[in-house]
Amino acid sequence: MDFQRPVLIAAIAAVSFMLLLEWNKFQEAHKAVSANAEQVQPAAVGDDAPGSGDAPAAPVAVADNTQNVPTAAAAQVANQQIQLIDVYSDTLHVKIDPAGGDIVMAALREYPAKINQPDEPLVILTRTQDHLYIAQSGLVNDEGAFIEGGRANFSTAQNRYEMGSADNELAIDLTTEINGVKITKRYTFTRGEYLVGISYLVDNTSAQPWSAHMYGQIKRDTHEPVSSGGVGMTPFLGAATTTAEKNYLKMTFDDMIEKPHKETKTGGWIAMVQHYFISAWVPDHAANNLFYTTYQPATNTYLLGFTGPRVDIAPGSQGVLGTQFYVGPKDVSRLEQIAPYLDLTVDYGVLWWIAKPLFSLTHWIHSIVGNWGLAIIGLTLCVKAIFLWPSNLSYKSMAVMKKLAPKMQEMKEAYGDNPTKLREEMFKLYQKEGANPMLGCLPMIIQTPVFIALYWSLMESVDLRQAPFYGWIVDLSVQDPYFLLPLLMGASMWVQQKLNPPPADPMQQRIFQFMPIIFTGMFLFFPAGLVLYMLVNNLISMSHQFWIYKTMQKAGAK
Repeated sequence: MDFQRPVLIAAIAAVSFMLLLEWNKFQEAHKAVSANAEQVQPAAVGDDAPGSGDAPAAPVAVADNTQNVPTAAAAQVANQQIQLIDVYSDTLHVKIDPAGGDIVMAALREYPAKINQPDEPLVILTRTQDHLYIAQSGLVNDEGAFIEGGRANFSTAQNRYEMGSADNELAIDLTTEINGVKITKRYTFTRGEYLVGISYLVDNTSAQPWSAHMYGQIKRDTHEPVSSGGVGMTPFLGAATTTAEKNYLKMTFDDMIEKPHKETKTGGWIAMVQHYFISAWVPDHAANNLFYTTYQPATNTYLLGFTGPRVDIAPGSQGVLGTQFYVGPKDVSRLEQIAPYLDLTVDYGVLWWIAKPLFSLTHWIHSIVGNWGLAIIGLTLCVKAIFLWPSNLSYKSMAVMKKLAPKMQEMKEAYGDNPTKLREEMFKLYQKEGANPMLGCLPMIIQTPVFIALYWSLMESVDLRQAPFYGWIVDLSVQDPYFLLPLLMGASMWVQQKLNPPPADPMQQRIFQFMPIIFTGMFLFFPAGLVLYMLVNNLISMSHQFWIYKTMQKAGAK
């Protein structure tokens, strides 16, 4: 039986199918990255004051694990124009609404929305007439109702704060008083950090005991941060958390409607995940916290957050309730430090066990060469070195097969009418010359998982976002604007194909002739970093293969 033909066709079909899927995913992920960069309209901000529908899950479930539903608060802050509080750290620009003290806008100052507009920061959180994505926090009683009867109105000393060049920390205090209890809501920003501390400092000057639970939640609609297109899957957009059963649980918007999440866990976190960036609530790692998701059909919005344990403060005493909120890039090393399994929000796909080491290796090479394009070239050299031995076997086998091509053609002409006899004679020839047609498929088969894993490591690496190479390649995470790299890659693939022995089967020959064209067409829209990897990989393979052929020819001539 001629097993080479079906194996080759199956391998080519599998590779083509996987590449087509990845191409469609890439189209989804990179059509309009700047769509995230919405500017907050002051008029729209004042029109959407938080109301009773934003109450978190009832915190009594933290103590007894009963399944209570969210309880509505009694009142809503009046719809009025309120001046927002602008806060500038070295990494963040946030807007805080005094009504509730919520973050209603967060922009990442070190990540431009557009590569040609470096002074326009990427906006993650926002509240406009078209898009709602904010971070709420507050205090509730045992029934899940706001202790203030509604959302508190805070006051501040000023409406603009900026971290000084010599400051390592910036603290913003919002104050209010409710029934003789003085409450200070403090935001703490740290230099170089996207992790914001949020704490309530409570001074119970009343004659009655005071108690409350702190909650933090993300309120969001289904607006996608990038435009849609193509037929492939988009990068994951939705909620994620860690549970007792799963270190990383993803929840789509549909999941949050059909099966709201509710679980009590020590420590933990809950996040909203999108391409390159996340926002996440990270409560006290030693506390028993209730994590939940809720859908609000009236406004078509989603709540995901946590409610912490109750804190009791005696009359005349003080107490603190605190948590942390992260809004920033998917920085694996930093997320690992913040909370266990938070780094899993960097989704490397099913081949994560290959993709993660590849990313770590690329990152290490970059620390030496200082350019992500050079780091990708260095990674290619490392991968080729790892597969040097099987590549040697493959190229030697192809050299033998190329040498035997004339004899195989003669056999085909002699036994063309007897396929069984033809296969027997070819098999005898392979045994005599020590040839193995299957070894010719080896490089493609063993490198396909590496290629797919590398795709995901590049796609999920925020470091490559807007990272330049040289010349016309100003962003390795998007397609080559002039398609030069894909065309060079296709040309290298065609040259490499000429080095290989021609398949005996005419159908295989036609398939192989079209492969460079098919791959070039797909790679036109792949990120330049991935095309660079394939181009360098082909060039190294061609050089290696040519050297093997010349070495074997010299050995045969002696």
